[in-house]
Amino acid sequence: MIETEAIQERVVRTLIFAQILGGIGLGATVSVGALLAAEVSGSPAWSGMAATMSTLGAALIAVPLARAAQARGRRVALSVGSIVAALGAVLATVSAAIGSFPLLLVGLALAGAGSATNLQARFSATDLAEPQHRARQLSLVVWSTTIGAVLGPNLIEPGEIIGHSIGLPVLTGPFVFTVGAQLAAVFVYYFGLQPDPLLTALKNAPARDGAAPPRHGLATLRVNALARYSVVAVAFSHATMVAMMSMTPVHLYGHGATLMIVGFALSLHIAGMYALSPVFGWVADRWGRIPTILFGQGILVVSLLTAWIGAESQVLVVISVILLGLGWSASTISGSTLVAESAPVDDRAGLQGVSDLIMNSTAAVFGALAGPVLAIVGYSGLGVACLLLVGVVTVWSVVELSTGSRSSN
Repeated sequence: MIETEAIQERVVRTLIFAQILGGIGLGATVSVGALLAAEVSGSPAWSGMAATMSTLGAALIAVPLARAAQARGRRVALSVGSIVAALGAVLATVSAAIGSFPLLLVGLALAGAGSATNLQARFSATDLAEPQHRARQLSLVVWSTTIGAVLGPNLIEPGEIIGHSIGLPVLTGPFVFTVGAQLAAVFVYYFGLQPDPLLTALKNAPARDGAAPPRHGLATLRVNALARYSVVAVAFSHATMVAMMSMTPVHLYGHGATLMIVGFALSLHIAGMYALSPVFGWVADRWGRIPTILFGQGILVVSLLTAWIGAESQVLVVISVILLGLGWSASTISGSTLVAESAPVDDRAGLQGVSDLIMNSTAAVFGALAGPVLAIVGYSGLGVACLLLVGVVTVWSVVELSTGSRSSN
């Protein structure tokens, strides 16, 4: 049995450093993606395609990255994901230079691999973690994303200055940071994750009965009820957050809020998502996974009811989005931990890839539906509609607890 404690400490440090780099690259991409889409297409109507293509790209690459991790280890999979993200930034820059909107969409989709890589990195923190510390290890990696997420959007102006100095098209300067940060992350992943945490966990795992081959993610979902629950809990919690936050800036601005207030609300929401993630990791390790998910759903309910009652109040909307971030944090950290431990180690990478695929796909669908719902029933009605997603997870959580499903190890 390979000594894992020292390896795990190195793994977590490496992942935190790489997540900061990945977050910078992702933040720089997202910050100019919508502006670049409007510029290259010639119409602001296409600006939303930036987020759509990035989310779609993250969803599509999630399973291939998971399969690469299963076959070659985390360091290879995460390195490949960062390389693809860097390539996407390069293609986006080229598309602006030649004025090709289709090429820009391809570039943004490939850049979405950065998001998929960041998501898989959180699972990497659980490969060798002791059960009683697993949620906290995962939450530390999630928390480190905050640094890059905050720095990334603030690199627009410096990026434009650098881009102008080397002759890049307008609005593509921040991609210099994206390419640099993602390539640096490749170096960190490839050389820092040695020995590889997943390959070490597989080596230390007991032999499977009958030497059965590892299951792919969908096969695991068909036979594993706890895996189904955890995947849905993560996906629906994420979809609730995306649906509300995709329309919150539109609602606030349309009701007289200044851009400063809109930015302030978004900043507080992001702080709610990440700042307390280590606390929720600790809670999940102490209370158990399912009780913490249920706690997160309770926070989401309060958030959505606040949005329903206070849709015309800027103060209440800001309070609502802070609570939305906190509920998302508690639910997804505990849910992701449960995804990581609900299947045998041989099956985990496949299940994690499918979980990320479903999470991003569900968010893309409900994010797209949020616009028509807002137009028909308003922001209050959107909050009520999202309560349906929260209701599903809440009821399922209560059923899981009542039937005695394991909620911790």
